[in-house]
Amino acid sequence: MTGNVMREITPLTPSDCFTIFSRTKQKFDFPLHYHDEYELNLILHAKGAKRVVGGHIDIIDDVELVLIGPNLYHAWFTHQCQSEAITEVTIQFHKDLFDERFLKRNQLNFVRNMLDHSQRGVLFSPETIALLKDRIVSLDKKSGFDSVLELLSILHDLSVSRNFKTLSDLSFSNDRFQYNSRRIERVFEYMNINYNRQVTLAEVSKLANMPEASFSRFIKKRTGKTFIDTLNEIRLGHASRMLIDTTNTIAEIAYKCGFNNISNFNRIFKRKKLCIPKEFRETYAGNRVFI
Repeated sequence: MTGNVMREITPLTPSDCFTIFSRTKQKFDFPLHYHDEYELNLILHAKGAKRVVGGHIDIIDDVELVLIGPNLYHAWFTHQCQSEAITEVTIQFHKDLFDERFLKRNQLNFVRNMLDHSQRGVLFSPETIALLKDRIVSLDKKSGFDSVLELLSILHDLSVSRNFKTLSDLSFSNDRFQYNSRRIERVFEYMNINYNRQVTLAEVSKLANMPEASFSRFIKKRTGKTFIDTLNEIRLGHASRMLIDTTNTIAEIAYKCGFNNISNFNRIFKRKKLCIPKEFRETYAGNRVFI
């Protein structure tokens, strides 16, 4: 099922609340993909482009605002869009930014409902976009706690807006990735802290309190990936963050992120992100903000 769908490893680290990425471009060139984070995507001046969310395909209008839930396939394609200046603002935030119990409080009722619907993709109305567009575009001008408050406020206003519609069919949702397991979470946490050194299957199996062979099967069944693949994806997330955020050389980044040689790093990076680290750095530098 995931044969030609790319799993994107976003540069959002566990200590960030969200990232905002804005650019103007002439075409859409990112393949069909999915990632662990929620994504709010605002697109302007792209009439005639094609949107794919889960099992839903549509041609978009001049303004577009969509909320995508974790691990839902999505992409935009140039298709019949003639625009030379497509504006795209992408906000990505962790799926645990809101604690489950926090979301159950009365005042967050609408936000919880919207996040639930985003598992299938949520399309907002032109009226809603007109009201909130400027605030979304200027979110990267705020910083620290103010920007977190503003994001919460934007999400709340979206959640109480009228006429938002759900895009994909429920049967399409990619539930294979909903691995709510304390053991897996603990192992992920451990790998996120120790990604910069050699982490062995033996030590994480011990942490999960399972024999190595059982743990191997367990993580593959729960996440669809092997232990080493999972570890490499965590490392790549940190590496892509460093490519954007630092002036370290690519070799330094490879070693800091636990890759033992640069050609191995380049190969794994290209396989997962469809471009080499140097191209990634050139594409993403300068217009992404982490909060």
